[in-house]
Amino acid sequence: MAGNLIRAVIMGPPGSGKGTVSSRIVKRYSLMHVSSGDLLRHHVTEETQLGLMADSYLRLGQLLPDDVMDNAITAELYRLEATTPPCKGWLLDGFPRTEPQADALNQRFEVDCVINLDVPGDVIVHRLSKRWIHPPSGRVYNLDWSPPQREGFDDVTGEPLSQRYDDTPDTVKKRLAIYYKQSLPILRFYKNLACLQNFSGKETDKIWPEIEKYLDEKLCN
Repeated sequence: MAGNLIRAVIMGPPGSGKGTVSSRIVKRYSLMHVSSGDLLRHHVTEETQLGLMADSYLRLGQLLPDDVMDNAITAELYRLEATTPPCKGWLLDGFPRTEPQADALNQRFEVDCVINLDVPGDVIVHRLSKRWIHPPSGRVYNLDWSPPQREGFDDVTGEPLSQRYDDTPDTVKKRLAIYYKQSLPILRFYKNLACLQNFSGKETDKIWPEIEKYLDEKLCN
């Protein structure tokens, strides 16, 4: 670690529980959550130069060039590390997505640990098929373990819920195949740096204690 600063990356396929685990890590260890998706949406909303560029790529369904993402993420991380009082560290979510991005990040920051959520594909397919969302607020429900009080409607506003078009089983399987292909070189990269830790399981609540134990031991050394 750089002094007492914690630099961590979390990885996992869509539906692996990455959002839930990230929120628990951020709360437990007082880290700043840096989501590449949230960062890009902020720039798009503010119509910054990066936001205008990002919007043009997103409208075409394309990823931003590596160098553009590298600069956007590193600028945000440098900003966080320069705050007064200084932050305790950061958890990077959604970046890197390619091996060149991982290499570029490594040249600027020494990542302490990479947490990889390894959840079986069939579990993810079932999990996402049960997911419903309230688009205006971003609230997420799951019919198995966190259903809305009234089926099909948001608890707060009473407005109708909807299912993402890419949460259908066939689409989820395709998304997983793409993720596994893209993430393999990144996981190999971090394994070679001896900072990768895999956590396997079917339920977030059963994986979390292992993550917490690992981080407690890691941060006490």
